[in-house]
Amino acid sequence: MSTSVRQRQTAAIKRMLNFNQPLGKSSNAEPEWKVLVYDHCGQDIISPLFSVKELRDAGITLHQKLLSNRESIPDVPAIYFVLPTEENVKRLSKDLKDQLYQSYCFNFITAINRSLLEDLAQAAIAAQAVTQVHKVFDQYLNFVSLEEDMFTLRPADTEYSSYYEINRSDMKDTDMEKTVNTIVEGLFSYFVTLGSVPIIRCPRGNAAEMVAERLDKKLRENVRDPRNSLFNTLDSSQPLLVGLQRPLLVLLDRNMDLATPLHHTWTYQALAHDVLTLKLNNIEVEEGAQASTPGAGAIPKRKKKSFDLNSATDKLWQIHRGSPFPTVAEAIQENLDDYRSKEGEVTRLKNAMGLEGGDDDAAISLLSDNTAKLTSAMSSLPELLQKKRFLDMHTTIATALLDSIKARKLDLYFETEEKLMSRSNLETSLLEILNDPEAGTSEDKLRLIIIAMICDAAMSESEMDQYGEVLGNSGVDLDAIKYIRRWRTYTNLPTSSVHSSGGGTKTVSMFSKLMSQASSFAMEGVKNLVVKKHKLPATRIVDALMEQKSSQEVESYRYFDPKLMRHSESVPRNKAPATEAVVFLVGGGNYIEYQNLQDYAKGTKKLTYGCSQLLNAKEFVAQLTRLGQEIR
Repeated sequence: MSTSVRQRQTAAIKRMLNFNQPLGKSSNAEPEWKVLVYDHCGQDIISPLFSVKELRDAGITLHQKLLSNRESIPDVPAIYFVLPTEENVKRLSKDLKDQLYQSYCFNFITAINRSLLEDLAQAAIAAQAVTQVHKVFDQYLNFVSLEEDMFTLRPADTEYSSYYEINRSDMKDTDMEKTVNTIVEGLFSYFVTLGSVPIIRCPRGNAAEMVAERLDKKLRENVRDPRNSLFNTLDSSQPLLVGLQRPLLVLLDRNMDLATPLHHTWTYQALAHDVLTLKLNNIEVEEGAQASTPGAGAIPKRKKKSFDLNSATDKLWQIHRGSPFPTVAEAIQENLDDYRSKEGEVTRLKNAMGLEGGDDDAAISLLSDNTAKLTSAMSSLPELLQKKRFLDMHTTIATALLDSIKARKLDLYFETEEKLMSRSNLETSLLEILNDPEAGTSEDKLRLIIIAMICDAAMSESEMDQYGEVLGNSGVDLDAIKYIRRWRTYTNLPTSSVHSSGGGTKTVSMFSKLMSQASSFAMEGVKNLVVKKHKLPATRIVDALMEQKSSQEVESYRYFDPKLMRHSESVPRNKAPATEAVVFLVGGGNYIEYQNLQDYAKGTKKLTYGCSQLLNAKEFVAQLTRLGQEIR
């Protein structure tokens, strides 16, 4: 099996931490101790890949932010991992002047331009530190690997390449060029790390097309010179991608589907991202917190507990992060029961070791037999304790999610939105939900109405006014709706917003097993929803492009092959269906689309999901609100 980009990125950073030398073959070799200095971007890239212990194993005794106040450590070498910005280069120059470290290894996350490189060289000469600057490297690692098959270019707390930034009314050509270049640099880094030049497909007339054109040009220029091409570099530490099909890069614009980012979800990872604070695979949960009910008073501050979801040995997370929440709750309960039975076995064996009386020979035989069993049980104790830590973590997370589901009636919202997206009949009317003071927060209701406006092309202006009035009377900010109403007038809703008619939900007695086992998760009052498998718009488009289906959705999609000497947009007729694709959302992505694509790809295709920014619904609503505020 080929290595993933996440594995390749991890290997590249390990090599960087070893002063860009191949890692020694001997695992017992003591690493050279050094300081790691990174900027905000470098920290975000390293955070999902390395724990503090793993950094220490690589010889990092101290890791600090570039722009923080750092004390001089003159006897220790320093490794820098930063973006090549003017501000950062000025700080590097100051470090040289102040003689902070013994030596300096500068690693730029993406390529540094000649002007800034000359500034850095001049600073080294002025500080008489030229001999201390051991190496300067362009790393091409400007993306954040969250999963083996998922990456993002920027966290949600940065402005660059956000939906708001791309669609704001006062966007200047220079600003748009900067945003597009930011995305192109990230995608270029991704494919350099992958070691393969993609074939690019994109729609016409939006930001995704601008990214495709610029990326095609950048790749084409790099491939044209085989002596300096980054795709011809032989790296003995990485397996060669010989004989593998070139990946298909599907660039999509967020405007092709605004409903999914606002959707109340029902799967574990996406639900945690929506309801809790999940960032860079680190999740925060309020200990013992009960979710606030709509209209409740101020809640006293509670202690927050942070959990790391990066562990590859957390089997429950690896298997069930894309599963519906009830399935996860059942899996946690089954794992708890299994742990308790093994824990009980160790206790019983220890008691058996203290048996007294009876036949001496029988006692010795029993003692010998139990000793062997206890030795076996004790040898598996570290694994058992680790499993217990993971179970405690998931029990805490699942309990917090269940509290929110009950308090906000998230099952009702999920079911209603699924029916809106699949154009099924609603069991509960929208006005009934809006007027129910116990049904969710004002933001939940706003999300529901926006989805209804997006998915129902026939919704009249008077209906929108009516929904807006009800929301406004309950104190909801209507700026996001203002933007969506304008967006509707410029969008061909019947083709852009139709979700698969095969979707929807059904209610079954899925909690019966949980209830009969006296589960710690009290599921009463929560609808038991099973999601029918269906393809979201992004997945339908990817399916049509990979399988080369004749579909109206992709009929006008442009075609770029950077390896061709002359640019041609005609798709080769004899081209075989693609088995590997990278799907990238310009303007923001989410875990719902990611999981839908992985469900589609299972066992038959290799799909990687990427986005310019990973957003939950609250963050996306905030961007829509800002866009609405600009409408005069």
